Amino acid sequence: MLYRYGKDEKGRPVKKAVVYTKEEHKIPLDKIDSDAIGVIRRLKDSGFSAYIVGGAVRDLILGNNPKDFDITTDATPSKIKRIFRNSRIIGRRFRLVHVFFGPKIFEVSTFRSTAEGSIGNDFGSMDEDVMRRDFTLNALYYDPLQEQVIDYVGGVRDIRKGVLRPVIPLDRIFVEDPVRMLRAVKYSATTGCKMSWTLRHKIRKSASLLAPVSPSRLTEELLKIINSGHAFDIVSEALDTDLYMALQPAATEFMFSDKKFEKSYMANLKRLDALNVIEKDARLGKKLVYLIKDFILSLTDWKKEIERKSSAGELYTKTWDECRRFVLPMNPQRSELEYAIRSALREIGVCIRMPKADEKRPGQQGSARRRRRRSRSPKLREESSAL
Repeated sequence: MLYRYGKDEKGRPVKKAVVYTKEEHKIPLDKIDSDAIGVIRRLKDSGFSAYIVGGAVRDLILGNNPKDFDITTDATPSKIKRIFRNSRIIGRRFRLVHVFFGPKIFEVSTFRSTAEGSIGNDFGSMDEDVMRRDFTLNALYYDPLQEQVIDYVGGVRDIRKGVLRPVIPLDRIFVEDPVRMLRAVKYSATTGCKMSWTLRHKIRKSASLLAPVSPSRLTEELLKIINSGHAFDIVSEALDTDLYMALQPAATEFMFSDKKFEKSYMANLKRLDALNVIEKDARLGKKLVYLIKDFILSLTDWKKEIERKSSAGELYTKTWDECRRFVLPMNPQRSELEYAIRSALREIGVCIRMPKADEKRPGQQGSARRRRRRSRSPKLREESSAL
């Protein structure tokens, strides 16, 4: 086992990190995206240090295939931009660089300072950067050229022991960024690394901190859950820690008040997970069906509506309004929610037309007046009656 050394306040050498070799971490190099390795090689050839960081390293140690390969370096965004013509600087305060290789995007960040805790935007050293990572399993740095994992915080040990442990002190980690609670729940449900009683208790006590988080951030986190293939396990953990109320308050209230609704809702999450396995590229609308179908069934006596031949278009419009409120604060793409509502209604037996794949959505065609009118009403073309 190797060690990475630094210096203490008196200039004496001290161990800073454990360095795991390829024989110890056992990460197969063929699981690393070749373009990610190319980005790191070019940064190093330009005189900078660079590593794959975070979730990708965690997944590789767990034996999984990473979805993304994030990279961190001591090069500033402007220097990264000069090295890669196929790149773009994003962000206003927390500046990052996206490096493009066809449809692939590699996010390259600069080491951050701890001068302002875990949320400041000043550049710093690798020793500081690691202390801004949320949990030890995400605080690992991998050099694919040397095939070494740099571990400052015992992350490899925690992954192997199945422990979810925060890097940032508990009195600051969720105050500084409440979304970290959702990530803790996600990691606990998907990696086999379990939360301690203390961490779980802290999350329950801090759940209210999610209240002021923007709908866009909450939508992003919920969409990750929907697409994860582990929605059942993650939502189960979120319910246990009182976090699902922030993501889906209406659904949570239904589950608390109606055990039958809860049982069916959770069963549909298992079906959603199965869909993600069978059809990995399924459109979002197809997945949203599993979140709204129980709610739609509760709206009215659908058998009576169908028997009296209620207008399919009118039923769709009323259902849209109710579903839009039901999924708040999530704000998915309108066309995908429309697809989900229409699909659910067709399952019930309401003969509602499904739009063609290339059909323009409301608000994307016609005059400005028609776009404004259609933005106020989701009513589209309708069949003349229900079945």
